[in-house]
Amino acid sequence: MSVFEDINDTTEKASNIGERYIKSSHQYFKLKIFQQLTLSLSLVAKVLAVGSLLLVGLAFLSVAAAMEMSRLLDSHSLGFLLVGLFYVIISVIIYKLRAKFNTIIIKKVGQNYFN
Repeated sequence: MSVFEDINDTTEKASNIGERYIKSSHQYFKLKIFQQLTLSLSLVAKVLAVGSLLLVGLAFLSVAAAMEMSRLLDSHSLGFLLVGLFYVIISVIIYKLRAKFNTIIIKKVGQNYFN
């Protein structure tokens, strides 16, 4: 009888340890998801805040540059055209380098996600 009681005690201990492991793993994954979610949301909030301010600043700088070029060239349309052409050239360069941007973003997000 003692052998059966020992086996019963051992399986009960193993069962309890397994249940505690599952509960702990579940809590860990909930915390990990919460951490990743809060990091992602804070990153999005920061990007929106900084990005919107940069966009407004860039708009003012663009208008000022176009007006100054217009004054130098004595042609409003030519000054604004040159500023617009500058942005088109920058856009084409970024488009050509998009694969490098993808690689950088994947590396950065991967480091945050897997740590």
